[in-house]
Amino acid sequence: MNARLLLFLPALLAGCGNLQRLSEVGRPPAMTPASDPTKEASYRPLTMPMPSPQRFEPQAQALWRNGSRAFFKDQRAANVGDLVTVLVRIADSADLKNNTTATRAGTQNFGLPNFFGLEAAVPHMLAGSSAASLLSGNGGTSNKGTAETARNETVQLRLAGVITQVLPNGNLVVAARQEVRVGSELRDLQVSGVIRPQDIASDNTVLHDRMAEARIAYGGRGQLTDVQTPRWGQQVMDILLPF
Repeated sequence: MNARLLLFLPALLAGCGNLQRLSEVGRPPAMTPASDPTKEASYRPLTMPMPSPQRFEPQAQALWRNGSRAFFKDQRAANVGDLVTVLVRIADSADLKNNTTATRAGTQNFGLPNFFGLEAAVPHMLAGSSAASLLSGNGGTSNKGTAETARNETVQLRLAGVITQVLPNGNLVVAARQEVRVGSELRDLQVSGVIRPQDIASDNTVLHDRMAEARIAYGGRGQLTDVQTPRWGQQVMDILLPF
């Protein structure tokens, strides 16, 4: 039995991702090397509905070209590999209260006054019961529910991202990642989405509420996160136990 447990233990640790945690015992968590996000296995090019393409014919004896956003060269991010700063300013709050009260009562009676003359035998068969009231039932239901939700979230981030894709209509796909290690705790910030070139400010920044298909993640790993995270066994039991 002990031998089987020893054989099963490495697979259990690997499946739960504990080998990496064990390898970092006694030292801070390792930071992920900077790399091209389009080379990752999880990267997928984004496809969005596109309008019909438009062609702009050059104008003779004119310095202005139709379709240009500015007379001079635009210094803001516009091509794959350009950098743009994403500003995340989330200040959400919600206060919901629901009260529900339901009451129901019912009464049912069933009798058999006449049934081919056999109703006279009912008192003898059922110990003195009356054929006119063979069955009688009543029921009542009462339900009262109260729900209250209070939420207040504030997140402010500022991190630079890179243009990974230019869509046919000119919109830009942005991917921004940042890792900050303080002591033995590693904070991981990730923002991705689609922005319009017109929404990029003159200082080459864009707000997160101007970003379509936005994905914002603020998390981390390290000693503090391990203490605050329930053990994997407890998480499995919380999922499987029906009570």
